[in-house]
Amino acid sequence: MKKLYVGNLSWSTADADLTEMFSQFGEVTSARVITDRETGRSRGFGFVEMDDSSAEKAMKELDGQEFQGRNLRVNEAQEKPRRTGGGGGGGGGRW
Repeated sequence: MKKLYVGNLSWSTADADLTEMFSQFGEVTSARVITDRETGRSRGFGFVEMDDSSAEKAMKELDGQEFQGRNLRVNEAQEKPRRTGGGGGGGGGRW
């Protein structure tokens, strides 16, 4: 299973649009447009999961292609680095 990053999406792109576009290359396990927590508006990118060979084909065919007036960026998603707790203490104090 491969997770693909799909960038430069139109603000009006919905999950169903991603599913439809990528399903021509194979079975789509999941497709999600990322939205802003506060406004609910699309953030202009999303993720699609599909089997490895279908994902490779979709990447080659769709990267740079126009969709809803925008040229897509499609590549393999990078794992988000894990946040390691705590935050940096800013010392303070006077000098």
